[in-house]
Amino acid sequence: MMAVPLPTSAAVPHRAFPKGFLWGASMAGHQVEGNDVNSDYWVLESVKPTVFAEPVGDACDFYHRYADDAALTAQLGLNCLRFSLEWSRIEPEPGNFSIAELDHYARVLEAVRSHGLAPFVTFSHFTVPRWFAARGGFEERDAPQFFARFVEKVTRHLGHFIHTAATFNEPNLINTVFWRKDLRAELPTIDPMVAAAAKASGSDRFVSYLLGDETKMQPVLKQAHFEAMRAAKAECPNLPIGVTLAMQDDQAPAELLNARRRACYDGWLEVADKSDFLGIQVYTRGQVGPQGELPPPLGAERTQMGYEFYPQALGPVVRYAASKVRKPIFITENGVGTEDDARRIVYIDSALRALRDCLNDGIDVRGYLHWSLLDNYEWLYGYRPKFGLVAVDRTTFVRTPKPSAFHLGAIARRNAL
Repeated sequence: MMAVPLPTSAAVPHRAFPKGFLWGASMAGHQVEGNDVNSDYWVLESVKPTVFAEPVGDACDFYHRYADDAALTAQLGLNCLRFSLEWSRIEPEPGNFSIAELDHYARVLEAVRSHGLAPFVTFSHFTVPRWFAARGGFEERDAPQFFARFVEKVTRHLGHFIHTAATFNEPNLINTVFWRKDLRAELPTIDPMVAAAAKASGSDRFVSYLLGDETKMQPVLKQAHFEAMRAAKAECPNLPIGVTLAMQDDQAPAELLNARRRACYDGWLEVADKSDFLGIQVYTRGQVGPQGELPPPLGAERTQMGYEFYPQALGPVVRYAASKVRKPIFITENGVGTEDDARRIVYIDSALRALRDCLNDGIDVRGYLHWSLLDNYEWLYGYRPKFGLVAVDRTTFVRTPKPSAFHLGAIARRNAL
């Protein structure tokens, strides 16, 4: 089975979306699979002190329930499922690749395809093997060869099942975090947590994706992207490969706005322009003043993550990205953390109207993947924020689709607003 090429955009009626448009939901391995015991985040969540509200534990048990979740995604009316392949499971020790885990992911991909869903895969969604973090992570200059070796093994074994692949999830996120303020100043337990993780790993250092030295990591991550892309193309030449970026609708005077965009996006937009596609992940807007990012306006509706409910952010971000990148665009994450599912429906409708306007103006957008399919583990915040189209019972793992799931599914079925 060959990798499916990217669909092509074409002129369509005002409310309709292009033929072949991908409608899906996104997830990440560590956040939904459970018991990712060889990953760096498992260590960080387990040591004392920790900045994590709770450990991931069993998560949503997607590791065992993937077939049911794929079936449910298709039943809702979606045609795409995005998820990650956990490096820490596949290569638990350096150079020791697990055929059993590769076969497991082959079964996942086969199940997704069997329900008519396009598998959209991320090779690294924040987590890395604990051994990789203990040797310095992506601060080390030789890190790209380790990542490319992993991607080569995965693509050789699984590439023919994959529809579309991203190397990294939000590799620019560390830039946006440090634009706001030094994360360590806001969370003083970070350094003791990292020291405890290093000790637990028998190392004098422990460098995770979002906690390393930005100046060291950014050039290494970019090199790793291109080396991984070459490795994957050598195994599966027709597999579309890109990168997903964290972006928001930045609003500021021109000088400040240009400085923020240069710091947070432009270098990685250049990377995307040399790749097959760009994935955009948008949740809100950010208003910027001389001292950095400003809090939401007084009285503004806030999500469970603390930022502003602002679904119309999607349009300006797509337009800016399209002005910089000449490749197809996917919305690989867009959603809202809320207990009020009626507000999720409002969010989806507002975001999709903004996206439809971009398509009407000729911007080449190929898909919309909602974050997330399931109410899953949200990193520092644990299980409190609810982003899912589907609720998950924390004890029984029973899935219950919310009204927003059927609402988005109905839009997907008719491929139109």
